[in-house]
Amino acid sequence: MSDGNESARCEKLPKSCCAPSATHAVDPPVNKCSFVDGKLSTATRARMVELAGGTFLMGTDYEEGFPDDGEGPIHFVTLRPFAIDCFPVTNERFREFVQATGYRTEAEIFGWSFVFWAHIPASRRTQLVQDTVAVAPWWCKVGGAKWNSPEGPGSDLLRRNDHPVVHVSWNDAAAYARWAGQRLPTEAEWEYAARGGLAQKLYPWGDKLRPNGEHRCNIWQGDFPNHDTAEDGHAGTCPVDAFPPNDYGLYSVTGNTWEWCADWFGRDSHRSASIENPAGPLSGIARVMKGGSFLCHKSYCNRYRVAARTSNTPDSSTSHIGFRCAL
Repeated sequence: MSDGNESARCEKLPKSCCAPSATHAVDPPVNKCSFVDGKLSTATRARMVELAGGTFLMGTDYEEGFPDDGEGPIHFVTLRPFAIDCFPVTNERFREFVQATGYRTEAEIFGWSFVFWAHIPASRRTQLVQDTVAVAPWWCKVGGAKWNSPEGPGSDLLRRNDHPVVHVSWNDAAAYARWAGQRLPTEAEWEYAARGGLAQKLYPWGDKLRPNGEHRCNIWQGDFPNHDTAEDGHAGTCPVDAFPPNDYGLYSVTGNTWEWCADWFGRDSHRSASIENPAGPLSGIARVMKGGSFLCHKSYCNRYRVAARTSNTPDSSTSHIGFRCAL
């Protein structure tokens, strides 16, 4: 964003603990990359699941939720048939896009992105960190942080090809989807798919976070933001298939990384009694994100619930935001 009105924006956006919003002094230069809309490949289709659509209960009135995010009220939504990626877009897939098109992400154009403090090598924090977010100092503005250098200069994607790509803005995600012959899912499509056919459950597998004591997703364990015990086996992102899928065959819809949706964010999105194929407000300052991330913890942000939602400005990027595509 380039309006510079940070105080006004902070009143409308969720807390920075979930997703710090970039405030850029100038608009980015025009991306030099250009390409025509892509055609859906057989390989891409094979990574998608086709869903019949229909009517489901969207939203929540969960008492431990965040009503100011517009999570409720619960309401009926009817969707036409659609298809959605089984997995978030991985580093491997995003690399194919970049190599085919020469695309530069907005983090690369602006020259920095947000990185969680504990993932920056202690020996290089003074060198790499340009600034922190005042209300959430665990978020660091790191020069040179981008999709293929997730912690800044000196970091790489070694052993992370099957992790979700991060440091991608909504604009970057939309560009990838266009190249792949896809689009971003609407919030309603995302939630319908993530629920896996279960009605009004907290998580894709039911109401217990750890059924039978088993970890089902990649979220924070321990004392946030000081120490992640990584009891689920992961500190930071993990492979997109690290945990079992839901009953529709979707992986990693809870935790790991937030996922961009097509919709503009609005707190009154769930106010209609019954909606067919909703696509969100006609305009806004931020886009919807769903699913939570590896930084979510019950002590401050239990937005890893299926109905939970947050948002960020379309040009913002962090080390915990990714996406998946739909048709």
